[in-house]
Amino acid sequence: MRSQTVFQVGVGVALMVGAVTVATAADMPSGEKDMVLIPKGEFTMGSNEHSDEAKHQVVLDAYLIDKFEASNGRYKEFMKAAGHPAPAYWDDPRLNKSNHPVVGVSWTDANAFCKWEGKRLPSEAEWERAAKGPDGGNHYPWGHTVDPKKANYGQNVGRTTPVDSYPDGVSGFGVYNMAGNVFEWVEDWYDLKYYKESPALNPRGAEKGYNFANQGPVRVLRGGSWLAPESSLHTSHRFWNQPDNNSYGVGLGFRCAKSAQTVSDEAVQAGRDAFIQALVAMGVEKNAEALAAIERALVSDPGNKEYLATRELIQKSMKKK
Repeated sequence: MRSQTVFQVGVGVALMVGAVTVATAADMPSGEKDMVLIPKGEFTMGSNEHSDEAKHQVVLDAYLIDKFEASNGRYKEFMKAAGHPAPAYWDDPRLNKSNHPVVGVSWTDANAFCKWEGKRLPSEAEWERAAKGPDGGNHYPWGHTVDPKKANYGQNVGRTTPVDSYPDGVSGFGVYNMAGNVFEWVEDWYDLKYYKESPALNPRGAEKGYNFANQGPVRVLRGGSWLAPESSLHTSHRFWNQPDNNSYGVGLGFRCAKSAQTVSDEAVQAGRDAFIQALVAMGVEKNAEALAAIERALVSDPGNKEYLATRELIQKSMKKK
């Protein structure tokens, strides 16, 4: 019976495929439960809508992005813990409900919040891939035809709506309100020519921003808002503002992102080797040797559930003797 168990566990490790593994939603720490994992992949960034949106192919490593826009409730916790001042319109009863998106924030405010949560603002490319979905080319998060029942825009509601509103309008990755509700700050500086010279792998935006109206360099905004017209909703639409300016205040918010934890090729192989060594030692009841081997496997891949379960089995066997 013992040899059959060892065989089954060995088959499990043999079936692990792929050069790089990424944490699944079930494995995420509690602070990432409301984030969506966007796998590594290629998509067509840009569109034919405007001259600053030249189409080009982009490949992004896996990352996590907030499923919802940052809410007033979450921002209140940040203000209290970090002593951060309230944003504009904080006391506006149309906009300040706990589950509505925080508005009136500058890029500097949004960046500080994301850092406080152990995250960061998404890159412009990350934001667009999450909005376009797995197919990589949707004009709107839900498809190719505008639908007022799937987004809050054009003052058709007259205020913000909850961050989990419009479930029928989520992107193909399951991300909410990437069209309408509030414009969203992203990490990048805005340069109208950047798409024509952008690197294909993990672009991070221009080195410096366009000096709009001689008021200083500008950062990118994405996604349209409850105030903005239909034309701002498409997934490639680019807007901008000075990073310390909240002049679009009642419709200006954000969401955060985070790089996915990955395990390198070498670490995966080292973990497999040590795991097999542990199984072999278990098969001949050399528990101390098996425990040492499984600990080496866990150094390579600390969150691997199969390794953790195997360590628990070894420890139980040692206690019985």
